[in-house]
Amino acid sequence: MTMNQMKIGGEATILQLGVRGGIRRRLQDLGLIEGTHVKCLQKSPLGDPSAFLIRGAVIAIRSDDTSLIIVKEKQK
Repeated sequence: MTMNQMKIGGEATILQLGVRGGIRRRLQDLGLIEGTHVKCLQKSPLGDPSAFLIRGAVIAIRSDDTSLIIVKEKQK
């Protein structure tokens, strides 16, 4: 599944970053690398952007970018 498909409260592990260019580097600098645990905290009323807990920080990311990040959902 992709990161933008996560439900509020859902947890997952990043498997692959499909973004390219400067935004890829920026996301990596923020801690989005393969194997990182993420939790979806909130989505804006129109669904863009969404807030994620990543390595102890809350980061809002646009849907265009999260649609290119492949994650594996944590089983409850």
